[in-house]
Amino acid sequence: MIATDTAFRMPPAPRTLEASGVSGDLVLQLVTKMLHFGGELAGTELASRLGVAFAIIEPALDLLKRERHCEIGGGSTIGAPAYRYRLTDAGRTRAAVFLEHNQYVGPLPVPVDQYLAYMREFGRDRSRAASRAAIKQAFSHLVISDRVLDQIGPAVASRHSLFLYGPPGNGKTVISQAIRDVFTGHIAIPHALAVDNHIIRLFDPINHEPIVSEGSAGLERQPDVDARWIRCRRPAVTVGGELTLDALDLGFSSAGFYRAPLQALANGGVLVIDDFGRQQVSPRDLLNRWIVPLESRVDYLTLQTGQKFQLPFEAFVVFATNLKPADLLDEAFLRRIQYKVFAESPTEDEFIQIFENYCRDQELEVDRSLVEALLETELRPRGVLLRGCQPRDLIDHALSLAAYLDQPRALTLTLLAEAAGTYFVHDRDVSLA
Repeated sequence: MIATDTAFRMPPAPRTLEASGVSGDLVLQLVTKMLHFGGELAGTELASRLGVAFAIIEPALDLLKRERHCEIGGGSTIGAPAYRYRLTDAGRTRAAVFLEHNQYVGPLPVPVDQYLAYMREFGRDRSRAASRAAIKQAFSHLVISDRVLDQIGPAVASRHSLFLYGPPGNGKTVISQAIRDVFTGHIAIPHALAVDNHIIRLFDPINHEPIVSEGSAGLERQPDVDARWIRCRRPAVTVGGELTLDALDLGFSSAGFYRAPLQALANGGVLVIDDFGRQQVSPRDLLNRWIVPLESRVDYLTLQTGQKFQLPFEAFVVFATNLKPADLLDEAFLRRIQYKVFAESPTEDEFIQIFENYCRDQELEVDRSLVEALLETELRPRGVLLRGCQPRDLIDHALSLAAYLDQPRALTLTLLAEAAGTYFVHDRDVSLA
């Protein structure tokens, strides 16, 4: 269930073209392209699709009518908002010219300056800071020592970056993703941004989760809120070995508009760099790219024209790795990541607790003596170094074997022993002759 955020407020709706922050030329382009694809539209419907009040688009419609690029196809006598507008042949030719420049059709973009101001205010809201109770609640489904939680908590509360390292299989990825649950509440994300007349698509349905109020068709239909923004859950973006430096800069689409960089998609939430050190870009180059943004909370990007501009950098970045920190970065670079947390291996008691928790998740009978016997007869003799992922994996292997043998869906020491035999690698010579 998604938590409510009673303190959240959407940006207010602009009432004039000046308040919208975009140029009349950009409004004209989008009105023309929207009519090109929408056919004949009532003024109120056209304004709704563009996410603004009719008064903001009315000057563009008046200009199109004067130049005979648009005509009224009918409608009520109550006024211009109720008229139905459609392009003439000349208007469709004009729309084609606009589409050659860029093919973005959607809500009017939010000026980047307004977005910067919103994110600065969002970042200053200390009511969103994580408390110890919030940390414990977010990680309650995991078996993690209070010592580790009390290391993670201050990093999240201060909104600095976090370097999470340790042996494979101890839940670094799960821990990183659980941090997202600490970031409660909602955030407003623009459909698109405008830098002068350049458009950057920001809202991403893959990484952003819209919130719709119960009993409503959506916040965008409320006249007092700016429908160019979408109310969303605070984002959690995870990338692994596929990450390249290109993903951290503006991507220019063949459609003539830009794609927002990865860190911008995570603004207001969490950005997890999983398997740090195994990317297609070196750790040094990646951290070099982010040295300034991590400290200043501002990122500098460049358009194809060479124009530079600022975007907020309000993502909490987690670098998770099972490689040795000294093999990745030198001391000076590691200093830039202010918080380092070691994801330690579980003790035997913690291993048993993880095992029992996963049994409950799988609706299996919980038998502590069975886990103790597994440790005694299988894991200790093999010299196994305990990892947090092993209980889940061994249980899944045992259940798969039971299904294969047409046995009841229940755990036995025999099944677990067979699972251990195929799960762990035997340290012995293997002849390939």
